[in-house]
Amino acid sequence: MSDQSGSLRKPVELNYGVRENAVFNFFNAVYAWMCVGLAVTATVAYLVSLDHALVRRIFQPGVTVLWLIGMFVFVWAIQSVAMRVSAAVGTVLFLLFAAFMGMMLSSIFILYTTASITSALFLTAGVFGAMSIYGYITKRDLTKMGSFLIMAVIGIFIALLVNIFLANSALDWLLTYLILFVFIGLTAYDTQKLKRFAYQYEGNAAIASRMVVVGSLMLYLDFLNMFLSLLQIFGGKRR
Repeated sequence: MSDQSGSLRKPVELNYGVRENAVFNFFNAVYAWMCVGLAVTATVAYLVSLDHALVRRIFQPGVTVLWLIGMFVFVWAIQSVAMRVSAAVGTVLFLLFAAFMGMMLSSIFILYTTASITSALFLTAGVFGAMSIYGYITKRDLTKMGSFLIMAVIGIFIALLVNIFLANSALDWLLTYLILFVFIGLTAYDTQKLKRFAYQYEGNAAIASRMVVVGSLMLYLDFLNMFLSLLQIFGGKRR
């Protein structure tokens, strides 16, 4: 009787789903920090846009080239050091980059109506969500597609630098559509890649926390580039 009563008093611990919970928590952290980064970018962009003289100085052709190169270097630096420094340091670097991007994007609050920005934001959220879900659930290996898309990003970046001086409107529109489709694909690829990382490092909290920083940056860039492309395609400009 004592054994039976003791077993009744002892709580039963269920272990099923532990692995999935770890992956779920990993993605929760990734999406949460991605949203924080986007919020920092939006806040900085709006505050800088209030000073039109500062915006004009930022968007002089020569300065814009430096901004774009700086952005590329900043992304490369964060991804290179994120796995070697603490998660806290990596998070600070990510948020500094988000603020840097806010300065670069401040002109959207001057050029586009609030309604256009809001519509583009919701449209981007829908497309991003759909592609991220696809990347998570698909059984298809997206590695080859991802490698091709990453090479496309490098080509687009070079073309953007060249077009700053050419100011070719046809090329500008072509690049806008290319950026949109490339980052739609990268959203699925990056999500699948992060899912692999989540399973690989589920037992190592230190590495997983660093991967959260890297993953947040990856999806932040996917979302932001889609948003800017959709805003340029569908956005209504202020008169």
